[in-house]
Amino acid sequence: MRISPKMLLVAAALAWGPAAAAQETDVDLELVLAVDVSRSMDAAEQELQKAGYIAALQHPEVIAAIGSGFLGRIAATYVEWAGPGSQAIVLGWTLIDGAESAKAFAAGLAVRPVSYLHGTSISGALTFTASLFDGNGFRGSRQVIDVSGDGPNNMGFPVLQARDAVLARGITINGLPIMINADFFGGYSIRELDLYYEDCVIGGPGAFLITVENIDRIAEAIRRKLVLEIAGAPTRLVPAEFDRRESRIDCLIGEKLRRRWMDN
Repeated sequence: MRISPKMLLVAAALAWGPAAAAQETDVDLELVLAVDVSRSMDAAEQELQKAGYIAALQHPEVIAAIGSGFLGRIAATYVEWAGPGSQAIVLGWTLIDGAESAKAFAAGLAVRPVSYLHGTSISGALTFTASLFDGNGFRGSRQVIDVSGDGPNNMGFPVLQARDAVLARGITINGLPIMINADFFGGYSIRELDLYYEDCVIGGPGAFLITVENIDRIAEAIRRKLVLEIAGAPTRLVPAEFDRRESRIDCLIGEKLRRRWMDN
């Protein structure tokens, strides 16, 4: 039987297809942008937060940070989250290796409407986003979850349980606590949100947080955070330190406030 060149190509594709599919693209960083879209933030704040990410992703400082890496490219995905089981992948894993791909990623985000969901489950967000690194098609020297939020965990399982499981996988968690228009009488906000994020949420090599206390500065805060994450912040907090240091805030404060509010 005569075997045509076309048949050889098909046979080769069948033989090598699984191996080719298993190949991963090397990047300097695999980054999950996990953005709080709970109803505790009003529509104007949500839109400004989204606009901040769109602007930051295209800013020359962020592009320069991407280019400064050994490979000069990162992989990113954008996820919105709220209560337990309320997580949505807005943009899947995307290679960003310069201004054009960053602009395309930002453009994809710009056309997606913001979700408005109920509840604040940081633990659910961490568990969900940690699973996104598995089989994502990329292999980075660093894996980071960048989580924003305007309140403590108040639904789902305890945040420390989720954080420790993520850190055990070698994933770093950074934070963007949003401390504006807080409703301290509604049962969901706390004044020490920055302290809560530092002691109960973030962790891993180079972990850090940047607070947002003025909505007009949110774009600047997001840009600064992305530059530090992409360039690689100096190591300040490592998982072992959490075992030695007593928490300065109750990491179950959100659950207790919610229970108290529901009992009234």
